[in-house]
Amino acid sequence: MHLGGSVPNHSLKSRGLAAACLSLSLSAPAFAADDDDADPVTIALGGRVHWDVAAFDNDHRGTDNANDTQFRRIWLDVSGRFYGFTYKAEVDLAGLQDEPGSAGIVARDVFIARKFSAGTLTLGQFKQYFSLDDRTGSNYGAFLERGMGPSALAPTYRKGVSWQATLPHGTWAASAYSLESIDNSATKGKALGGRATWLPLDQGDALRHLGLSLAHEDYDHPGVDGAAVLSIRPRPANDLAENSRLTLARFDTGRDTDVDKWSLEYAEVRGPWSWQGEYTGGVFSDGAQRATVQSAYGFVSWFVTGESRGYDRKTGRFSRIKGVNHTAGALELALRFDRMQGNQHPDGSADTIDASMQAWTLGANWYLKPNLRLMFDLIDSRNRNHLTATTLDQTRAVTGRFQYDF
Repeated sequence: MHLGGSVPNHSLKSRGLAAACLSLSLSAPAFAADDDDADPVTIALGGRVHWDVAAFDNDHRGTDNANDTQFRRIWLDVSGRFYGFTYKAEVDLAGLQDEPGSAGIVARDVFIARKFSAGTLTLGQFKQYFSLDDRTGSNYGAFLERGMGPSALAPTYRKGVSWQATLPHGTWAASAYSLESIDNSATKGKALGGRATWLPLDQGDALRHLGLSLAHEDYDHPGVDGAAVLSIRPRPANDLAENSRLTLARFDTGRDTDVDKWSLEYAEVRGPWSWQGEYTGGVFSDGAQRATVQSAYGFVSWFVTGESRGYDRKTGRFSRIKGVNHTAGALELALRFDRMQGNQHPDGSADTIDASMQAWTLGANWYLKPNLRLMFDLIDSRNRNHLTATTLDQTRAVTGRFQYDF
Protein backbone atom coordinates (compact mmCIF):
# COMPACT_ATOMS: atom_id res chain seq x y z
CA MET A 1 0.00 0.00 0.00
CA HIS A 2 1.14 3.55 -0.59
CA LEU A 3 -0.10 7.02 0.17
CA GLY A 4 -1.51 8.34 -3.09
CA GLY A 5 -2.02 11.82 -4.43
CA SER A 6 -1.30 15.43 -3.57
CA VAL A 7 -3.47 18.50 -3.06
CA PRO A 8 -4.88 19.59 -6.46
CA ASN A 9 -4.83 23.18 -7.65
CA HIS A 10 -8.58 23.66 -7.24
CA SER A 11 -8.17 23.26 -3.46
CA LEU A 12 -5.82 26.22 -3.45
CA LYS A 13 -8.18 28.23 -5.65
CA SER A 14 -11.00 27.74 -3.17
CA ARG A 15 -9.24 29.47 -0.28
CA GLY A 16 -10.76 32.87 -1.06
CA LEU A 17 -14.20 31.31 -1.25
CA ALA A 18 -13.45 29.53 2.03
CA ALA A 19 -12.72 32.72 3.94
CA ALA A 20 -15.68 34.61 2.51
CA CYS A 21 -18.25 31.88 3.07
CA LEU A 22 -17.02 30.98 6.53
CA SER A 23 -17.13 34.61 7.57
CA LEU A 24 -20.65 34.94 6.21
CA SER A 25 -21.90 31.78 7.92
CA LEU A 26 -20.45 32.68 11.31
CA SER A 27 -21.76 36.24 11.26
CA ALA A 28 -25.11 35.93 9.49
CA PRO A 29 -28.04 36.24 11.89
CA ALA A 30 -31.13 34.09 11.92
CA PHE A 31 -33.95 36.59 12.05
CA ALA A 32 -37.71 36.66 11.82
CA ALA A 33 -40.31 39.37 11.50
CA ASP A 34 -42.19 37.88 14.45
CA ASP A 35 -42.28 34.47 16.10
CA ASP A 36 -45.99 34.85 16.82
CA ASP A 37 -47.97 32.30 14.77
CA ALA A 38 -50.55 34.99 14.14
CA ASP A 39 -48.09 37.11 12.18
CA PRO A 40 -48.88 36.60 8.48
CA VAL A 41 -45.30 37.15 7.25
CA THR A 42 -42.03 35.86 8.74
CA ILE A 43 -38.55 35.40 7.34
CA ALA A 44 -35.49 33.59 8.69
CA LEU A 45 -31.98 33.08 7.32
CA GLY A 46 -30.16 29.78 7.80
CA GLY A 47 -27.36 27.74 6.34
CA ARG A 48 -24.53 25.28 6.82
CA VAL A 49 -20.82 25.01 6.06
CA HIS A 50 -19.13 21.61 5.69
CA TRP A 51 -15.41 21.67 4.92
CA ASP A 52 -13.87 18.25 4.24
CA VAL A 53 -10.36 16.83 4.07
CA ALA A 54 -9.34 13.34 2.94
CA ALA A 55 -6.06 11.42 2.74
CA PHE A 56 -6.01 8.05 0.96
CA ASP A 57 -3.88 4.95 1.32
CA ASN A 58 -4.41 3.45 -2.14
CA ASP A 59 -3.37 0.00 -3.28
CA HIS A 60 -1.66 -0.78 -6.60
CA ARG A 61 -4.91 -1.62 -8.45
CA GLY A 62 -6.62 1.09 -10.46
CA THR A 63 -6.09 4.84 -10.38
CA ASP A 64 -5.13 6.40 -7.06
CA ASN A 65 -7.48 8.75 -5.26
CA ALA A 66 -5.80 12.11 -4.66
CA ASN A 67 -5.50 13.61 -1.20
CA ASP A 68 -7.70 16.68 -1.23
CA THR A 69 -9.83 19.21 0.60
CA GLN A 70 -13.16 20.63 -0.48
CA PHE A 71 -16.20 22.54 0.63
CA ARG A 72 -18.74 19.75 0.55
CA ARG A 73 -21.63 22.07 1.36
CA ILE A 74 -22.09 25.83 1.63
CA TRP A 75 -25.83 26.20 1.96
CA LEU A 76 -27.84 29.36 2.46
CA ASP A 77 -31.60 29.40 2.85
CA VAL A 78 -34.47 31.75 3.44
CA SER A 79 -37.64 30.36 5.01
CA GLY A 80 -40.74 31.51 6.82
CA ARG A 81 -44.49 32.04 6.56
CA PHE A 82 -46.51 34.09 4.11
CA TYR A 83 -50.25 34.49 4.76
CA GLY A 84 -50.95 30.92 5.72
CA PHE A 85 -48.27 29.34 3.54
CA THR A 86 -44.77 28.30 4.52
CA TYR A 87 -41.88 28.65 2.09
CA LYS A 88 -38.22 27.82 1.73
CA ALA A 89 -35.55 28.68 -0.85
CA GLU A 90 -32.17 27.03 -0.41
CA VAL A 91 -29.01 27.02 -2.54
CA ASP A 92 -25.64 25.29 -2.31
CA LEU A 93 -22.67 27.51 -3.21
CA ALA A 94 -19.97 24.84 -2.84
CA GLY A 95 -19.74 24.42 -6.61
CA LEU A 96 -18.28 27.92 -6.92
CA GLN A 97 -14.90 26.46 -5.91
CA ASP A 98 -14.84 24.72 -9.32
CA GLU A 99 -17.36 26.52 -11.57
CA PRO A 100 -17.92 30.29 -11.76
CA GLY A 101 -21.29 32.01 -11.78
CA SER A 102 -24.60 30.19 -11.96
CA ALA A 103 -22.92 26.91 -12.99
CA GLY A 104 -21.50 26.66 -9.46
CA ILE A 105 -24.80 27.28 -7.66
CA VAL A 106 -27.23 24.39 -7.11
CA ALA A 107 -30.81 24.66 -5.84
CA ARG A 108 -31.89 22.41 -2.97
CA ASP A 109 -35.25 22.95 -1.24
CA VAL A 110 -37.33 25.48 -3.17
CA PHE A 111 -41.00 25.07 -2.25
CA ILE A 112 -44.20 26.44 -0.79
CA ALA A 113 -46.37 24.43 1.59
CA ARG A 114 -49.74 24.71 3.26
CA LYS A 115 -50.60 22.98 6.51
CA PHE A 116 -54.08 21.55 7.03
CA SER A 117 -55.56 19.70 9.99
CA ALA A 118 -54.94 16.34 8.27
CA GLY A 119 -51.45 17.04 6.94
CA THR A 120 -49.22 19.28 4.84
CA LEU A 121 -49.34 19.87 1.08
CA THR A 122 -46.01 20.82 -0.54
CA LEU A 123 -45.34 22.05 -4.08
CA GLY A 124 -41.94 22.75 -5.63
CA GLN A 125 -38.55 21.09 -5.30
CA PHE A 126 -37.86 19.17 -2.11
CA LYS A 127 -36.03 16.08 -0.87
CA GLN A 128 -38.15 13.02 -1.59
CA TYR A 129 -39.42 10.66 1.12
CA PHE A 130 -37.04 7.72 0.83
CA SER A 131 -34.76 6.08 3.39
CA LEU A 132 -34.05 7.04 6.99
CA ASP A 133 -30.38 7.66 6.20
CA ASP A 134 -31.14 10.06 3.35
CA ARG A 135 -33.99 11.81 5.17
CA THR A 136 -31.75 12.48 8.19
CA GLY A 137 -30.09 15.80 7.40
CA SER A 138 -26.37 15.98 6.67
CA ASN A 139 -25.96 18.08 9.84
CA TYR A 140 -27.07 15.19 12.04
CA GLY A 141 -25.55 12.00 10.64
CA ALA A 142 -22.98 10.00 12.59
CA PHE A 143 -20.60 9.78 9.58
CA LEU A 144 -19.37 12.10 6.84
CA GLU A 145 -21.08 9.96 4.23
CA ARG A 146 -24.42 8.22 4.21
CA GLY A 147 -24.63 4.51 3.48
CA MET A 148 -23.95 3.45 -0.11
CA GLY A 149 -27.53 2.29 -0.77
CA PRO A 150 -29.29 5.49 0.32
CA SER A 151 -26.59 7.60 -1.38
CA ALA A 152 -26.96 5.79 -4.72
CA LEU A 153 -30.69 5.06 -4.80
CA ALA A 154 -32.47 7.88 -2.95
CA PRO A 155 -34.05 10.34 -5.43
CA THR A 156 -33.03 13.30 -3.22
CA TYR A 157 -34.16 16.74 -4.51
CA ARG A 158 -36.80 16.57 -7.25
CA LYS A 159 -39.63 18.78 -8.49
CA GLY A 160 -43.02 17.51 -7.42
CA VAL A 161 -46.05 17.65 -5.14
CA SER A 162 -46.43 15.81 -1.84
CA TRP A 163 -48.68 15.18 1.13
CA GLN A 164 -47.16 14.53 4.55
CA ALA A 165 -49.00 13.66 7.76
CA THR A 166 -48.01 13.06 11.39
CA LEU A 167 -49.69 10.22 13.26
CA PRO A 168 -49.84 9.61 17.04
CA HIS A 169 -46.89 7.18 16.79
CA GLY A 170 -45.52 7.69 13.31
CA THR A 171 -45.67 9.51 9.99
CA TRP A 172 -46.54 8.92 6.37
CA ALA A 173 -45.82 10.85 3.19
CA ALA A 174 -46.40 10.37 -0.53
CA SER A 175 -45.29 12.34 -3.57
CA ALA A 176 -45.49 12.49 -7.34
CA TYR A 177 -42.31 13.90 -8.81
CA SER A 178 -40.30 14.49 -11.94
CA LEU A 179 -36.89 12.89 -12.35
CA GLU A 180 -35.64 16.34 -13.32
CA SER A 181 -34.54 18.94 -10.82
CA ILE A 182 -34.16 22.70 -11.14
CA ASP A 183 -30.51 22.29 -12.12
CA ASN A 184 -30.71 18.99 -14.00
CA SER A 185 -32.92 18.64 -17.06
CA ALA A 186 -30.91 15.74 -18.53
CA THR A 187 -32.59 13.06 -16.42
CA LYS A 188 -35.99 12.52 -18.02
CA GLY A 189 -39.02 10.80 -16.54
CA LYS A 190 -41.59 10.72 -13.76
CA ALA A 191 -42.10 8.86 -10.50
CA LEU A 192 -44.26 8.08 -7.49
CA GLY A 193 -42.89 7.49 -4.00
CA GLY A 194 -43.79 7.31 -0.36
CA ARG A 195 -42.56 6.56 3.14
CA ALA A 196 -44.20 5.47 6.39
CA THR A 197 -42.64 5.33 9.87
CA TRP A 198 -43.78 3.87 13.19
CA LEU A 199 -42.54 4.22 16.76
CA PRO A 200 -43.50 1.01 18.61
CA LEU A 201 -41.41 2.27 21.55
CA ASP A 202 -41.21 5.92 22.57
CA GLN A 203 -40.60 6.32 26.29
CA GLY A 204 -38.15 8.84 27.70
CA ASP A 205 -34.63 7.94 26.56
CA ALA A 206 -35.84 4.75 24.83
CA LEU A 207 -37.01 4.90 21.21
CA ARG A 208 -37.54 2.32 18.49
CA HIS A 209 -38.08 3.38 14.86
CA LEU A 210 -39.40 1.23 12.02
CA GLY A 211 -39.93 2.48 8.47
CA LEU A 212 -40.68 1.52 4.90
CA SER A 213 -39.89 3.54 1.76
CA LEU A 214 -41.14 2.67 -1.74
CA ALA A 215 -40.69 4.36 -5.12
CA HIS A 216 -41.50 3.60 -8.75
CA GLU A 217 -39.57 5.59 -11.36
CA ASP A 218 -39.97 5.67 -15.16
CA TYR A 219 -36.84 6.86 -17.00
CA ASP A 220 -37.30 8.14 -20.56
CA HIS A 221 -34.72 6.92 -23.14
CA PRO A 222 -31.63 7.07 -20.88
CA GLY A 223 -28.40 7.57 -22.79
CA VAL A 224 -29.81 8.99 -26.05
CA ASP A 225 -31.42 12.22 -27.33
CA GLY A 226 -29.76 14.27 -24.60
CA ALA A 227 -31.03 12.12 -21.72
CA ALA A 228 -28.53 11.20 -19.03
CA VAL A 229 -27.29 7.63 -18.65
CA LEU A 230 -28.95 5.72 -15.81
CA SER A 231 -26.03 4.40 -13.79
CA ILE A 232 -25.49 3.20 -10.21
CA ARG A 233 -21.87 3.99 -9.30
CA PRO A 234 -21.42 4.70 -5.57
CA ARG A 235 -18.21 5.81 -3.88
CA PRO A 236 -17.31 3.42 -1.04
CA ALA A 237 -14.65 5.60 0.61
CA ASN A 238 -15.76 9.24 0.90
CA ASP A 239 -17.07 11.73 -1.66
CA LEU A 240 -13.50 12.54 -2.75
CA ALA A 241 -12.80 8.89 -3.64
CA GLU A 242 -13.86 9.36 -7.27
CA ASN A 243 -11.46 6.71 -8.55
CA SER A 244 -12.89 4.03 -6.25
CA ARG A 245 -16.28 4.09 -7.94
CA LEU A 246 -17.66 0.82 -9.31
CA THR A 247 -20.56 0.39 -11.76
CA LEU A 248 -23.26 -1.88 -10.31
CA ALA A 249 -25.91 -1.19 -12.98
CA ARG A 250 -25.97 0.79 -16.24
CA PHE A 251 -28.71 1.57 -18.80
CA ASP A 252 -27.64 3.68 -21.78
CA THR A 253 -29.24 2.21 -24.93
CA GLY A 254 -32.21 4.58 -25.02
CA ARG A 255 -34.88 2.08 -24.02
CA ASP A 256 -37.36 3.40 -21.44
CA THR A 257 -36.45 1.92 -18.06
CA ASP A 258 -38.68 1.12 -15.09
CA VAL A 259 -37.19 1.10 -11.60
CA ASP A 260 -38.80 -0.17 -8.39
CA LYS A 261 -37.00 0.85 -5.19
CA TRP A 262 -37.46 0.03 -1.53
CA SER A 263 -35.85 0.64 1.84
CA LEU A 264 -36.62 -1.12 5.14
CA GLU A 265 -35.60 0.96 8.16
CA TYR A 266 -34.80 0.10 11.77
CA ALA A 267 -33.25 2.23 14.49
CA GLU A 268 -33.16 2.22 18.26
CA VAL A 269 -32.01 4.74 20.87
CA ARG A 270 -31.26 3.84 24.47
CA GLY A 271 -29.85 6.91 26.18
CA PRO A 272 -26.31 7.52 24.88
CA TRP A 273 -26.41 4.31 22.78
CA SER A 274 -28.11 3.92 19.44
CA TRP A 275 -28.02 1.51 16.54
CA GLN A 276 -29.46 1.73 13.05
CA GLY A 277 -29.70 -0.33 9.88
CA GLU A 278 -31.41 -0.39 6.49
CA TYR A 279 -31.92 -2.82 3.66
CA THR A 280 -32.22 -0.83 0.43
CA GLY A 281 -32.56 -2.01 -3.14
CA GLY A 282 -33.87 -1.51 -6.65
CA VAL A 283 -34.94 -3.58 -9.65
CA PHE A 284 -34.24 -2.06 -13.08
CA SER A 285 -35.76 -3.27 -16.38
CA ASP A 286 -35.87 -1.82 -19.91
CA GLY A 287 -37.55 -4.83 -21.56
CA ALA A 288 -34.27 -6.18 -22.90
CA GLN A 289 -32.12 -6.38 -19.77
CA ARG A 290 -32.61 -6.43 -16.04
CA ALA A 291 -30.54 -5.36 -13.06
CA THR A 292 -30.91 -5.80 -9.31
CA VAL A 293 -29.07 -3.65 -6.81
CA GLN A 294 -29.17 -4.46 -3.09
CA SER A 295 -27.54 -2.78 -0.14
CA ALA A 296 -27.45 -3.09 3.62
CA TYR A 297 -25.68 -1.19 6.37
CA GLY A 298 -25.67 -1.33 10.14
CA PHE A 299 -24.03 0.91 12.69
CA VAL A 300 -23.79 1.48 16.41
CA SER A 301 -23.21 4.87 18.06
CA TRP A 302 -22.17 5.76 21.61
CA PHE A 303 -22.05 9.20 23.19
CA VAL A 304 -19.16 8.80 25.61
CA THR A 305 -20.19 11.99 27.40
CA GLY A 306 -23.79 10.86 27.94
CA GLU A 307 -25.77 12.83 25.33
CA SER A 308 -28.44 11.26 23.13
CA ARG A 309 -29.42 11.48 19.47
CA GLY A 310 -32.36 13.75 18.77
CA TYR A 311 -35.43 12.54 16.86
CA ASP A 312 -38.03 14.57 14.97
CA ARG A 313 -41.41 12.91 15.48
CA LYS A 314 -43.10 15.16 12.92
CA THR A 315 -40.95 13.83 10.06
CA GLY A 316 -39.73 10.44 11.32
CA ARG A 317 -35.99 11.10 11.18
CA PHE A 318 -33.06 11.91 13.43
CA SER A 319 -32.22 15.50 14.29
CA ARG A 320 -29.91 17.56 16.50
CA ILE A 321 -28.43 15.99 19.64
CA LYS A 322 -30.12 16.84 22.92
CA GLY A 323 -27.73 19.46 24.25
CA VAL A 324 -24.09 19.21 25.29
CA ASN A 325 -23.47 18.02 28.87
CA HIS A 326 -19.89 19.24 29.32
CA THR A 327 -18.09 22.53 28.71
CA ALA A 328 -15.49 20.67 26.64
CA GLY A 329 -18.21 19.37 24.34
CA ALA A 330 -19.77 16.03 23.49
CA LEU A 331 -17.91 13.02 22.12
CA GLU A 332 -19.59 10.39 19.92
CA LEU A 333 -17.99 7.19 18.65
CA ALA A 334 -19.59 5.11 15.88
CA LEU A 335 -18.84 2.00 13.84
CA ARG A 336 -20.56 1.01 10.57
CA PHE A 337 -20.43 -1.88 8.12
CA ASP A 338 -21.84 -1.15 4.65
CA ARG A 339 -22.21 -3.42 1.62
CA MET A 340 -23.79 -3.00 -1.81
CA GLN A 341 -24.06 -5.49 -4.69
CA GLY A 342 -25.28 -5.24 -8.28
CA ASN A 343 -26.19 -7.85 -10.90
CA GLN A 344 -27.19 -7.11 -14.50
CA HIS A 345 -27.94 -9.37 -17.47
CA PRO A 346 -29.74 -9.36 -20.82
CA ASP A 347 -33.04 -11.24 -20.61
CA GLY A 348 -32.35 -14.97 -20.83
CA SER A 349 -28.57 -14.55 -20.71
CA ALA A 350 -25.77 -14.69 -18.16
CA ASP A 351 -24.73 -11.76 -15.98
CA THR A 352 -22.71 -8.99 -17.57
CA ILE A 353 -22.27 -7.31 -14.16
CA ASP A 354 -21.83 -9.10 -10.85
CA ALA A 355 -19.94 -6.84 -8.49
CA SER A 356 -19.95 -5.66 -4.90
CA MET A 357 -18.55 -2.94 -2.69
CA GLN A 358 -18.10 -2.97 1.07
CA ALA A 359 -16.68 -0.61 3.66
CA TRP A 360 -15.97 -0.46 7.37
CA THR A 361 -16.09 3.03 8.89
CA LEU A 362 -14.96 4.05 12.36
CA GLY A 363 -16.16 7.55 13.23
CA ALA A 364 -15.55 10.08 15.99
CA ASN A 365 -17.54 13.30 16.37
CA TRP A 366 -16.65 16.11 18.73
CA TYR A 367 -19.57 18.49 19.28
CA LEU A 368 -18.27 21.79 20.64
CA LYS A 369 -21.89 22.94 20.50
CA PRO A 370 -24.98 21.18 19.14
CA ASN A 371 -24.53 23.09 15.85
CA LEU A 372 -20.70 23.04 15.71
CA ARG A 373 -18.66 19.87 15.43
CA LEU A 374 -15.50 18.24 14.14
CA MET A 375 -15.84 14.83 12.45
CA PHE A 376 -13.23 12.14 11.80
CA ASP A 377 -13.75 8.89 9.88
CA LEU A 378 -11.38 5.99 9.23
CA ILE A 379 -12.55 3.93 6.23
CA ASP A 380 -11.47 0.59 4.78
CA SER A 381 -13.25 -0.21 1.51
CA ARG A 382 -13.03 -2.98 -1.10
CA ASN A 383 -14.54 -3.46 -4.56
CA ARG A 384 -14.91 -6.96 -6.00
CA ASN A 385 -15.81 -8.38 -9.41
CA HIS A 386 -17.54 -11.73 -8.79
CA LEU A 387 -17.50 -12.69 -12.48
CA THR A 388 -13.71 -12.97 -12.34
CA ALA A 389 -13.41 -13.57 -8.57
CA THR A 390 -10.99 -10.66 -8.25
CA THR A 391 -10.59 -7.68 -5.96
CA LEU A 392 -10.59 -4.54 -8.11
CA ASP A 393 -9.66 -1.97 -5.47
CA GLN A 394 -8.86 -1.63 -1.81
CA THR A 395 -8.67 1.87 -0.40
CA ARG A 396 -8.15 3.11 3.11
CA ALA A 397 -8.95 6.71 3.94
CA VAL A 398 -8.63 9.19 6.80
CA THR A 399 -11.31 11.85 6.44
CA GLY A 400 -12.42 14.83 8.46
CA ARG A 401 -14.92 17.66 8.48
CA PHE A 402 -15.47 21.03 10.09
CA GLN A 403 -19.22 21.58 10.33
CA TYR A 404 -21.24 24.60 11.38
CA ASP A 405 -24.92 25.31 10.84
CA PHE A 406 -27.14 28.19 11.78
